Formats: sequence, C-alpha cells, structure tokens
Amino acid sequence: MTNIKKLEAELWESADLLRQGSKLTSSQYCMPVLALLFLRYAYSRFKMVEAEILQNRPSRGGRVMPVEPSDFAAKSALYLPREAQYDYLVNLPENIADAGLKTKDGQDINSLGEAVNYAMQLVESQSEQLTGILPKSYTIFADDLLSDLLRIFNNKTIDEVGGDVIGRIYEYFLSKFAKAVASDDGVFFTPKSLVKMLVNVLEPTSGIMLDPACGSGGMFVQTGDFVNHAGMNANTQMTFYGQEKVEYNAQLCLMNMAVHGLNGKIVSGDEANSFYHDAYNLEGKCDYVMANPPFNVDKVKSESAWAAGRLPFGLPGINAKSKEIGNANYLWISYFYAYLNDHGRAGFVMASSATDSANKDRDIREKLVRTGDVDVMMSVGNNFFYTLSLPCSLWFFDKAKRAENRDKVLFIDARNYYTVVDRTLNEWTEWQLRNLQAIVHLYRGEKGKYQSLIRDYIEVLDNVSASLTPERLEEVIKTGEREFSTRFTAILEQEKKQAKEAIATAARKEKKQVEAEWKETIEHWEDLVETARQFEWLTEKFGEGEYKDVLGLCKIATIQEIEGKNYSLTPGAYVGVAEAEDDGVDFHERMNEIHAELKRLNEEANVLMGEILKGWEEVK
Repeated sequence: MTNIKKLEAELWESADLLRQGSKLTSSQYCMPVLALLFLRYAYSRFKMVEAEILQNRPSRGGRVMPVEPSDFAAKSALYLPREAQYDYLVNLPENIADAGLKTKDGQDINSLGEAVNYAMQLVESQSEQLTGILPKSYTIFADDLLSDLLRIFNNKTIDEVGGDVIGRIYEYFLSKFAKAVASDDGVFFTPKSLVKMLVNVLEPTSGIMLDPACGSGGMFVQTGDFVNHAGMNANTQMTFYGQEKVEYNAQLCLMNMAVHGLNGKIVSGDEANSFYHDAYNLEGKCDYVMANPPFNVDKVKSESAWAAGRLPFGLPGINAKSKEIGNANYLWISYFYAYLNDHGRAGFVMASSATDSANKDRDIREKLVRTGDVDVMMSVGNNFFYTLSLPCSLWFFDKAKRAENRDKVLFIDARNYYTVVDRTLNEWTEWQLRNLQAIVHLYRGEKGKYQSLIRDYIEVLDNVSASLTPERLEEVIKTGEREFSTRFTAILEQEKKQAKEAIATAARKEKKQVEAEWKETIEHWEDLVETARQFEWLTEKFGEGEYKDVLGLCKIATIQEIEGKNYSLTPGAYVGVAEAEDDGVDFHERMNEIHAELKRLNEEANVLMGEILKGWEEVK
C-alpha cells in the first residue's frame, strides 16, 4: 500500500526545490502552486465522472454521443474543456509559440504560462463559486519551471491511491506554506488537529454552519469530512457560510473547499469584516459556529461594532477618549454565541488570557456562564500553531445540553497531552483526539461512543477483524491494559536488533532497499506501541466507561463552583495539578553527577580556549 505521508513529503520537496531554484518568494509561489493542485484534482474527478457517464452513454450511427457540461453538473462535478484538462497542459510542445495555439477569442498563446492562465479562465467559466478566484499569474514562471511543476503533480500514484488524496496533499501544502507565508491579518491556516478537535466535540450532522473568520477554510473541510464519514453527504446536509476579510485567504478557502468537493458561500473584503458586518444576516440562525479568529485585536470602533449588533452581553471595555475597544476577544465570543439558534453549538479557538480576563470581560463572562450554555472548556499547550508558540484554549457552547449538564461545565486541561512533531510544533494524533473526545462523550452520558472507541482500539491492537464478543471486550479492559504495550515494545526491540544486523550484512547495492524495508517494519511496530500507550492512557482513567474527575486532566464543575472562582473559565483552576510520578532517580545523586559533568566540560573549554589563543598568537 502506498504511504500517503511519504507521497506528500516527496511532492512538497520536489515543488519546494523548484521554488528555491527560481527567483520567486513563497508568497508569489503559494497561490499558483495550490491552484495547480486544484486543477489536478478537478481533472482526476473529471476523468472518473466521465467514465461513469460513458458506461451507459447512448450512441448514434455507431458513435457514442460526446459528454456535455450538463452531464457533469448532474453529478456535482466540474466539466473541463480540453484546454483546461491536466494531461493537455502536461503534453503541450516545448516551443509553445510555434504551436499556433489560440484562445476561443482568437488570441495567440505564446508561453506555457499563458496556456495555464487560459486553462484557469476556462475552469472559472464552469463554476460560479470559483469565478474570479483562480490565479492567472503563471507568466511569472519560466516555462521550464512551470513544466516541471505540472509534471510533479502528474504523479500516477495520486490516481492509484484515489479517494481524497489530493485533498490531503492540498492541506499538506497549505500547512507547509503557512510556515513561510504571513498574511496581513495574521494566520490563515489553523492546524488540522485543533480543527478536528472542534469538529469532534461539536459532531455536526446537518444544518447551517458559519465561520466568520474562515481563513483558508479548514473548518468547512473537516466538517465535510466528519459528515461524509458518518455516511451522509455534506453538500446536501450542510450549508456553509464564511466571512474572510483578507481576499487572498478567501481565495485559498474557495479552492480548498472545491478540492474537497464542497460548496459554500464565502464573502471577502470590507463587507466581510465581522466586527462591523453580519454579511448573511445569520444572527440566531446557525446550527454550528466554528472559528479561529485573530486574537487580541485592538482599535475596533465601538459605535460601529454596537450598531452592527450580535452583542447579547454588551460591549467589552472601551477607551472613552478614542471610543475604541482595546481588545476584541469578547466581541468574537459574543458573536459566536449570538449566531446560534435555540439548539446550536459553537466551538472556537481563543487566546488563553480570555478565560479569566478582568473588568468588562469578566462581566460578559458571568452573563455567558449563567446562560448554562457553556459546555466544554479545554486548555491547549504551546506550539500548536505554525507561526505562534503561545498556548490557547478551545471554547464550546451548546444551547441544547442535556438536562443533567445544564448547570455544569466540563473542564479539560490538555496542555501536557500532545505529540511532538519537531522542535517548534506539537499536535494531537488521531488516537489522542479520540481520547479527548471520549472524555466529552462520558460527560454527556454517551457511554456507547466510548465503548465503540475501545472496540476500535482492540481491533487494531488485537488484530481482530471479526466482531468482538462482549466477554472479550470486558476481559481486555479489565485485565489487559498493559498487555499490548509490553508485548509490542519487546517485539519492537527485537525488530530493531534484527534490522541492524540485516543492514550490516546486506550487499552494498541492496543496502538501501533493505534499509527501506526494515524502516517500514519498525515504523509499523512503533505505531502499535504508541497506539497501545494511548489505549492504556484512556482505560487506566475511565475503565469500561464511567466518567470521573481526574486530577490534572478533567473536572465537571457546577455554575456555583465557577461563581466561587470569580467566573474564571481556566481549566487549570478546576482540574488541579497531577502528582508528579516518581521516576526512581535520586535528586541529590543526580545533581552531583550534573555538577561533575559541568566541571569537566568547563576544564575542557579552558584547555581549548588556550589552544585557540596560542594559535592566534602564532598567526599574528
């Protein structure tokens, strides 16, 4: 089976090498490259739908009737004229100027850049949602560079893997560009694990969803994935609305949605400034609101914001002289609440400081808590963003909480629960996301969903393909929490030992292949060890599925308890601090070892400095 992660990395490395060899900045390169990925997606879907249409196509005079745009519209697919099809562009002759190519208006096409620009125009003519969105700046590319880019994305493996692989590649590229491309108004990309956490807790099924700070559209994409994975059709179940002030980001959003087969309405520019406009008049009408708004925005005009409405708890603090709001965090929080209908749910990312900020913010927070609609509060640790290292919090509202939870809030402190990707980035793995979601399920009394997760764990760890019996399920939870990680760790160490020996004894010309094969084997066992550890993390705390407060992790607090803490919504104030585990190391003994090592290093440094000075004197 093709390793999709490997494919993503290889495609990115190839594309980025081309950028490094050109004179283009990441900002110049980002949009055109993502649009080529979109075009590659559109072509793959076009060919697939075309094959479906031709299966039962009538014929006249022995000739099958040609496909038409209306045939594709009936299947929610984009029709591509020949000049906009990916294989046409890839196979254009090297000397475009001598090929005699023309647009439908009779204009000459003299370069590959002009041919791709024309292809983008043709695509836009087939889609109202994409009109004016796709870049037409491909003449900034040298023809040889653009030709190489087209060939990189013509990788046949993409079609072999199928499914939503291009959507995944698009998201991967978007995340890589997010590290290099800064938009004027902040981050345009919310890391996938944060978005998935929001979607997992909200569990959208159908209705109106709004993201009033939609950036590149990650909230829509993950919601679509969630709904489709549940066996429904996101485009028929959901209606997506977005506001994004920065036009560049809105273009990324519309392409991102298109590459995932989603329809939506996105407005950009001044009318999309959520502080002053409810662009779709959605106050009180949304089933779901999701967002990662810019934090700590200042200088918002208070009179204009008040006139724009959606402030059920009043305005935050105002500078009386300038009549400006100094920190807009509670404007966003108020908006997210105001947009919900009487059974709506909201989930959003917010600066950690907002959970216990003072003065007017505190007053708004009190009113908000007293509604009973604050559902879950979650603290997130450092390094979850590509361009920021600060911690954040996830807020969740639910206007249709079950009766038992009306006067309660679930607090989760996940600051110490994550996986390190590299020195500057952390994330939640799929199992970690599901473990945190499981705590919410138990808080909501949804024990069956917890047990479904346990079943999924066991099917992976126990290599069970048939249905698990209730007896086996109970046996593993009660007696086998550590069975898997102990067994898999032992196997992993044995595999590493065998790999070392096999690579050392392999013939020189076979060494790379042997290394690759063993690497794949070792990664498989490492994944199983990590899965086993996550299984243990969950079952040690919640067993067969009974919620309990866990020191340092989670606590259900009543509104009375929250009042007692001056309406703070900081999870750490409620869950407490877990006791540090004894690692078996004698503190004083270890400190003596460290001091001895430091002394030795200092002595070596002094000797080295003496040699450097001696050498310098000789040079002089």
